[in-house]
Amino acid sequence: MSETQKLLTESAGRIFTDLCTRDRVEAAEAGTWPQELWQALADTGLTAAAVSEARHGAGAELPDLCALARVVGYHAAPVPLIETWLAEQMLAAADLQPIDGALAVGPVLRRDTLRLARQNGHWAVTGELKRIPWARNAAAIVLTAEADDGTRTVIVRDTKTIVEDWNYAREPRDTINLDRHRMSEDAVGAPGRGYGRAELFFRGALFRTQEMAGAMERVLELTVAYAKERIQFGRVIGKFQAVQQQIAALASQVAAGSAVAQAAAEANAAGLARFEIAAAKARIGEAVAVVAGVAHQVHAAMGFTHEHALHRSTRRLWAWRDEFGTETEWQAWVGTVAAQLGGEALWPYIVAARKPDLGAPLP
Repeated sequence: MSETQKLLTESAGRIFTDLCTRDRVEAAEAGTWPQELWQALADTGLTAAAVSEARHGAGAELPDLCALARVVGYHAAPVPLIETWLAEQMLAAADLQPIDGALAVGPVLRRDTLRLARQNGHWAVTGELKRIPWARNAAAIVLTAEADDGTRTVIVRDTKTIVEDWNYAREPRDTINLDRHRMSEDAVGAPGRGYGRAELFFRGALFRTQEMAGAMERVLELTVAYAKERIQFGRVIGKFQAVQQQIAALASQVAAGSAVAQAAAEANAAGLARFEIAAAKARIGEAVAVVAGVAHQVHAAMGFTHEHALHRSTRRLWAWRDEFGTETEWQAWVGTVAAQLGGEALWPYIVAARKPDLGAPLP
């Protein structure tokens, strides 16, 4: 870990430790915006970490943001920090001005599409987007839309057509209905600039992978601690061989998830590494079943109580594994790439430091 990453993660860790209390997380899951937590993150510059120095920001690199995302996942922070970073990356790529406040992005589902067109001298965007993270709390929603001249980045503000919903972790995942929603000229990026839907999808999968790695580390920590404390039949349960085997299986999956997340973060230091992102999201998604399953088995009934902290991490793992592509979808994408390459070319491609984009469609 670089010095920059160490400083950023330690700063974020202190804020989350102090302000991600049980009461605040429960209030956020009940629908209350955690203003004090968000303000603390903004005051330390973490909400604007993705803003480059040229755009008068901190200029954190992608590996630094990935390291921060792991801290977000570890603490189950109920704020759209990842989404705000993604939105800024979209704005910067499209040469649109930074936006203060919490931001949302979309589309996040492969089949959702927006259409952008000129109507009576102004821009209008039309479409329905589902499962948009934190749309109800966002100062603006940064989206990719399809126009006659190509993909454009657009900024939607003050939409009145948000249908509120949640994922398993009670994080906002809303539906946005746009019917010829009027856009100002400065809210529409130039054609061919900015992210396409595929790049947004891959970057979202990268950040979710990091969050999942952090959440898994927290699950392992809680499970080991509980096994050392819980007494059954006159002994701490961590002394029983069967429990030790279960925890060993859990730890192996956490290690694998942590390794693929770190590998993906490092591979993306010099640009978008699609194959590494796909492989990492698929592998860490596979690990969720073992990690969450074993953790709840070891905790037994205690792990299913609302009072215990375990569910805050396991519910997020179950939710995040399905966002920006499931493991099955990413496995299919990796399989498509392997089929395109053929047997002889596959291994050289896997071990290459920089891999060409083979144009495989989104999963």
